[in-house]
Amino acid sequence: MTTATLEAKSTDAADAAIRSFTVTFLIRRFDPDVDTEPRWQDFDVEMYATDRVLDALHKIKWEQDGSLTFRRSCAHGICGSDAMRINGRNRLACKTLIKDLDISKPIYVEAIKGLPLEKDLVVDMEPFFASYREVQPFLIANSTPEPGKERIQSIAKREIFDDTTKCILCAACTSSCPVFWTDGQYFGPAAIVNAHRFIFDSRDDAASVRLDILNDKEGVWRCRTTFNCTDACPRGIEVTKAIAEVKQAIMRGKP
Repeated sequence: MTTATLEAKSTDAADAAIRSFTVTFLIRRFDPDVDTEPRWQDFDVEMYATDRVLDALHKIKWEQDGSLTFRRSCAHGICGSDAMRINGRNRLACKTLIKDLDISKPIYVEAIKGLPLEKDLVVDMEPFFASYREVQPFLIANSTPEPGKERIQSIAKREIFDDTTKCILCAACTSSCPVFWTDGQYFGPAAIVNAHRFIFDSRDDAASVRLDILNDKEGVWRCRTTFNCTDACPRGIEVTKAIAEVKQAIMRGKP
């Protein structure tokens, strides 16, 4: 086989690897000024295997329908703005690659559940953040460190709550919870995760306050351990485990 033939085959293989294809997206639309109920609308989009669902939404908005409404910011899985339901699962649109979906069927995209729908893929996040604020997600330290000194913490003590520091407040876990869908008062997994982060922080002095808050009838005891929240977390946080650890701390009366 000649060098020219090998080069031609290599080029053909490269072209095949980057070939585009048409993907159908079914997006659940809702315009409060026009619609009384949400409706599904389909869009055909030229995509590459390495494109993301967020790229498809951009193409639809920029090239087909400028009224499509969704949130996004960093587009790198850090801000958590673009959490939505993709083929029935809560995901970040910026982290969901087309090659990881079955493109032989339409890709369904809709807003996350359990929060008031505002428009298209945008929900009102205020109930979510209200629960987050209620657990006092900030360091409360009664003692004062020595002048010019830091609050020292060992590596072992830091590891206890390391997992729950990864939360990006995307609401994917909370809006995947069946209890949250049906009970508007439940704190939800994300709030409990952020309480956990400070309850088990050795530098914090308000663990008992947060444990009392979460011992409420709408606190950790509403969790049914379905693991939906853990499966939905785009950062891989073991949410169900964190909730169980908070339950144990309440029963002990201390972290």
